[in-house]
Amino acid sequence: MTTAESLDIALVEGLVRDAAAAPSMHNAQPWFFHCRRSDRVLELRADPARTMPSADPALRALHIGCGAALLNLRAAAQHAGLRPDIELLPDPSDRYALASVRLTEADPDELDRDLVSLRSAIPQRHTSRYPFAEKPIPERVKERLAGEARTEGAQLTFPTDWHLAMVLDLIDEAELDLEHTGDPDESRWVRIGTALSDTAADGLPEYSLGPRKREGRAPVRDFARGRADTDRGSTAFEHMPQLGLVSTWHDGPRDWLIAGQAMERALLLATRAGLVASFATQALERTDLRWLLRDPARADGPAQMVIRFGYGPQAPHTPRRPVHDILEIS
Repeated sequence: MTTAESLDIALVEGLVRDAAAAPSMHNAQPWFFHCRRSDRVLELRADPARTMPSADPALRALHIGCGAALLNLRAAAQHAGLRPDIELLPDPSDRYALASVRLTEADPDELDRDLVSLRSAIPQRHTSRYPFAEKPIPERVKERLAGEARTEGAQLTFPTDWHLAMVLDLIDEAELDLEHTGDPDESRWVRIGTALSDTAADGLPEYSLGPRKREGRAPVRDFARGRADTDRGSTAFEHMPQLGLVSTWHDGPRDWLIAGQAMERALLLATRAGLVASFATQALERTDLRWLLRDPARADGPAQMVIRFGYGPQAPHTPRRPVHDILEIS
């Protein structure tokens, strides 16, 4: 293969399939890819039909999900021996143009070996909404996860003591507010019932929601709140959850894309290390609470994601849209 040759269609489809395995808010999968084969360019665009006006009016979470997809794409490309040259936000006049990726053949010494090694974790990583064991994550593992986030230009910290208690209190407050007011975006993407769960190509099927929390402080969201037609049961969750805060120095679309890449890079390493994870976005969806998540004793920037890490059961695979629905080739 030379840089003058057009991209192989099967290769492009494989790269996009890996990219689309990324997590996104409510599994809305808010991405679309356009491949210009002769130019060897893959464009990543936001899908405006998959925005969440109530929970994500600024499109912050959308950018984070698409950033995670971009990280997967980079890992898959490097695994295929390609060098992905990334331009974030390539068209300032188009808010949905998120990244342009030019793919050229790479010499072996040009590859990011750490990123290449993470590619195998892409199909294994699933969000787990089940109870985790009361088993502490070793500090050396936390340091490795934080290092992956730093590689992408973000910070991953693990709050403890009063800061952890404060974060959990803020999430509890936001969850209680959701119970009282509801969330139209949430109800749009949750698939209750066997017929919907078994046929959906996106969203959160009932089988992925996990049991209801009976006790414990794990910040697990009840996506089927108020629905009597589910039979998920309830159980105790961990009393001392282990949370990671992803933060960036600034707070704009570029930073959100950086946060998504840092989050996914850490999640893939966590998967390889035998950890599972889920997300706690409740407080992040409220501007007044999101800014309180920061540790005032640190110089970290705004919080972009709260991740619950731990040792526990692997979750079932959630559906993904067919590649032909999210990829255009010209």
